[in-house]
Amino acid sequence: MTQLATIRLGKRTENRSPLIKDFVPLANLNDLTFGTWDIFEDNCFEAAERAGVLEPSLLEPLREPLSAIRPMKAVFDHEYVKRIIGPNVKDKGTKMDKAEMLMEDIHSFRESSGASRLAMIWCGSTEVFHKAAAVHQTLKDFECGLMKNDPEISPSQMYAYAALKSGVPTPTALHISRWIRRR
Repeated sequence: MTQLATIRLGKRTENRSPLIKDFVPLANLNDLTFGTWDIFEDNCFEAAERAGVLEPSLLEPLREPLSAIRPMKAVFDHEYVKRIIGPNVKDKGTKMDKAEMLMEDIHSFRESSGASRLAMIWCGSTEVFHKAAAVHQTLKDFECGLMKNDPEISPSQMYAYAALKSGVPTPTALHISRWIRRR
């Protein structure tokens, strides 16, 4: 969207619609480094090829850079996503241990990539709905719940927690942070 889409300035009749990338000071796509977690071990090219979202003729020129992106082991809970299961998961320890593993992944990615800034976007499978519970009332309650493997804490919440604790902006983490502060 940022590379190809436009933004309208003024009235439609003024015909002022620059590309978003030319209007907003964004990083150039070539300056970005991507990392990922996934429950499957496929590199990004294999995953994109399997998903079939892009035609092979569009995907093939990206083979080399996408093949270089290999997923880190993911946090996964079959109680939250019922229809898939994969082998590339963090399967030992408490939810707090897994959140700390995510924080270590974030730290390692920051170091190995040399990135000066990070942003994190949740693109995982839709999790089953759970109502807010006592574990979500305060940060202290949440951290206690992580240590006790509270079933009301989902993988997406562990990713958001790890991002917040690591100083990485993410829409999900910012939403959870605002929600906890209001309580």
